[in-house]
Amino acid sequence: MTDIVDPVTRSRMMAGIRGKNTIPELLVRRFLFAKGYRYRLHRKDLPGRPDLALSKHRVVILVHGCFWHRHPGCFYATSPATRQEFWQAKLARNAQRDREQQLLLADLGWRTLVVWECGIRHFANQMEEIIAFIVGDQKHGQWPTEPPRARQFPDSNSTTGVC
Repeated sequence: MTDIVDPVTRSRMMAGIRGKNTIPELLVRRFLFAKGYRYRLHRKDLPGRPDLALSKHRVVILVHGCFWHRHPGCFYATSPATRQEFWQAKLARNAQRDREQQLLLADLGWRTLVVWECGIRHFANQMEEIIAFIVGDQKHGQWPTEPPRARQFPDSNSTTGVC
């Protein structure tokens, strides 16, 4: 299957994909701050520079995009039809790196919570579960625990800003 856009346009589109300060990350940060939680962003002294580190609770929060980090069972974790070998290797390496970094964080005594992009899209009204992890004693968790069963299409009345 050929790409539907020219290489220059595709390059520009791919260059616009951010690794920090994404909309899902900003929404999690805004939620936690409003609840009184304080955190450090992208700590260079921790493996993988986690998105948020709550030192007081010894918790790191990793806000993952379902596509880039291969959320198991999620329909947003699709595989591109072009250059399949390249993408399969790249995305598998992303997932492997995530596992390695989480093990290193655990070895340093940090508890890790992975917040998936689909959770913010579909379950934004249930983000209190993130706080339950922070104040709890679970070593590793993910939110949501199960991906949504159907896509949610943009709603003109949406307040999350994520479509």
